[in-house]
Amino acid sequence: MPTFDQVLHVRLGSLKESVTDWGATYDKLVKLEEKAENGLRTKADKADWEGENAGVTRPFVKKTAKEFGDAAKVADSIRNILRDSLAEFKSAKESLEKLVEEAPGKGIRIDPDGVVSYLIHPDRRSKNYDGPKPEQADFDAMRSAIKAAIDKANDADDVASRALRTVVGTDESNFSGTDYDSLKDASKAQDAEDAKEAAKIVKKGDDATAEEIDKLNKYFKDNKGDPYFAERFALEVGPKGSLEYWADMGVPGDGPSRLGIDHRDKLAELQKNWSMTLAAATHSTSPEMEQWKADVIKAGSEPIQSRGAHPYGFQVMSNLMRVGDYDDKFLRNYGNALVVAEDKITHGGSHPPGRAWFQPQQAHLNWIGGGAGQDPMSGFMEALGHNPKASTEFFNSDIDLTPENSKDDKKLNAFDYFSKDRDWPEELNDKGRMSKEPGYDALGHALESATTGHPYDAPAEGLKDVRTAENAEVMQKVVEYYSGEPKHMHEQPGIDDSLGKMGAAYIDELDRSLEQENGSSMQEVTDSPFGANGKNGHSRFGDKFDTELLFNRGDAINFMGIVAQSESGHAQLSAAQTIYTTSVMDEVGPKPGSGHAQDLDLTDAKTALRIGAETHGILDESRMAQIDQDYDKDSEEHKKAVGRTTEWVKFGVGAAAAGGVAALTGGMGGVLVPLATETVGGAVVTFLGMEADDIAEKYEEDELLKKKSDDLKDEALETGKQNALVPANAYADAPGWKKEDSNYVREELTKYVKDSRLHAKDDSLPDPYKPKKN
Repeated sequence: MPTFDQVLHVRLGSLKESVTDWGATYDKLVKLEEKAENGLRTKADKADWEGENAGVTRPFVKKTAKEFGDAAKVADSIRNILRDSLAEFKSAKESLEKLVEEAPGKGIRIDPDGVVSYLIHPDRRSKNYDGPKPEQADFDAMRSAIKAAIDKANDADDVASRALRTVVGTDESNFSGTDYDSLKDASKAQDAEDAKEAAKIVKKGDDATAEEIDKLNKYFKDNKGDPYFAERFALEVGPKGSLEYWADMGVPGDGPSRLGIDHRDKLAELQKNWSMTLAAATHSTSPEMEQWKADVIKAGSEPIQSRGAHPYGFQVMSNLMRVGDYDDKFLRNYGNALVVAEDKITHGGSHPPGRAWFQPQQAHLNWIGGGAGQDPMSGFMEALGHNPKASTEFFNSDIDLTPENSKDDKKLNAFDYFSKDRDWPEELNDKGRMSKEPGYDALGHALESATTGHPYDAPAEGLKDVRTAENAEVMQKVVEYYSGEPKHMHEQPGIDDSLGKMGAAYIDELDRSLEQENGSSMQEVTDSPFGANGKNGHSRFGDKFDTELLFNRGDAINFMGIVAQSESGHAQLSAAQTIYTTSVMDEVGPKPGSGHAQDLDLTDAKTALRIGAETHGILDESRMAQIDQDYDKDSEEHKKAVGRTTEWVKFGVGAAAAGGVAALTGGMGGVLVPLATETVGGAVVTFLGMEADDIAEKYEEDELLKKKSDDLKDEALETGKQNALVPANAYADAPGWKKEDSNYVREELTKYVKDSRLHAKDDSLPDPYKPKKN
């Protein structure tokens, strides 16, 4: 792969000359071809040769004449390939030159190896510095543009080198006659060739060797993100072909190569690659692919024959949907048909889905974790988790259970069915135990996507707040249901982590609800500093929510309290609350250095800190109550659980903040927290630069086990109180304050924390969850 330096300084003069030379060669060969056709061949056809001369000379002359034509095609193809390669290389080079030229004006330096950094680091700027101050989003955009330019040159290089080898051919005695009009034409031909070769391996089923599976995976990886290859592969194998192949793979040890026993890692890789390839193919709207999609859905209700088990098509296909971004419309049609099929085979819900889908002889359809793949809803939920638009539409929809009958009105609410009513079957989880966790984990992923507007596992880099009114509509359903009773979360193992992420993504609206003292009111407090407001000052969820709340205070408290009963939920919401509170203080508090602190109005900053501190009180008290319920007092498990309640700070400090959001780190990938403003303020910068070890209470295990549980709880709650002060300290320590003003601000804000923490005890917090006794 070419480097940054190679693309930036590439010399294209020789390549340009080659294009000209091959163009001239083509022109000459065309004239020779005309002479050969009109001269040699015409005369040979008219010659009155007989005997051996006729049988040898005439074919030789015809073949020689044809070679001139093939030579002209080869020359033309080479000229076209080099011409388009030149254009691609030139475009990539110019893009990098422009980036290098513009970078200093943005406060960015690009090193000779393409590494991006500050032109002048913040630590080295003078007090009077007024130059550009790039943020993380600026660096991300620059890196992305550099990568795009290098990838463009690399793709052109790969296609051209392969195309030239094909044009030259392997026959030393004959011209290949290969005809490429453009580099794009050559790329498509290569895609089609790769798809055919991959399909040949697929036809072998589980008779293929491990080495052939490696080769198949390489075809997928080499053509990753190539829509034409994806479509050609899908059509070469066919809808039934994909289903039958994967069903056959689901019987471990059935084939002679024992792929399912000795090479599970290769099958896991193959499943991911196959899934991403088919996902890319579904975005095609060609007549052939439209038929392919319809045929896959039609085959969903049919048993797929393999050497052993006979799973339904939906069971097989759903496991080829766990990775990748499938087309919105296809997912909608597939999901509706899957729900209809489940309604039929469960006889309208009279039988549990587990009995309907699970068969005596099971095929192992999922190799990448999250169950063995018997429940087709699990894989479908994972597909929705990677497509926010489809998931949002799905959970806001009603599904027609009798689409063939337009006269009845038998419909099913998608959110209610999957979150409340469906009896999710147990599957073998990743720990080797039968559990409902795989299904609820997948449901959580789908709901994350539907509420945040991002794929649940999207890399944090470059993400922005993209929540819409439709996303918020799903979140209202989530809060309403899961705030109802603790069992709604606790009896859905695996969903707590997702609920924590959803709560973090809506911490702005949860705080807005908490400010309203009336537990059932849906009206916000006038001039609230909280909420998901756009640049125009209006709610991003529509004018209705300029003054109306998404959730009432009672539901907000119950939702946060119940989610915080889990260790992951407590950590996620605590970190989200701290960083959001800090950003609100940046936005609504007086700007550091804007005057003497005693003369400044700190009312809104105090409100932000008060609500933040109350929220921390709710979260901490709820988690402590659940720990008391789960473990015997003074037991090792109880003490360790209490000791971990302050470790959430490591997920907040050091987070990446840009574009109006912060992405939590420290093992919390994918937790996105809205900020009160798109521009990262001084308090947030100060907070992100803090050291986690300076904030979190740390215990050596021996020390921890010697303490009494009650003492540990008191210490942890006191640490929680101090942690609620972190936004105040970050605000007071932000650049711009004079020392005396900084001290005054800190003192004024600190006194509000204790009262706010105590106010949390006045709230009616949800009871800890008590498991049913067997």
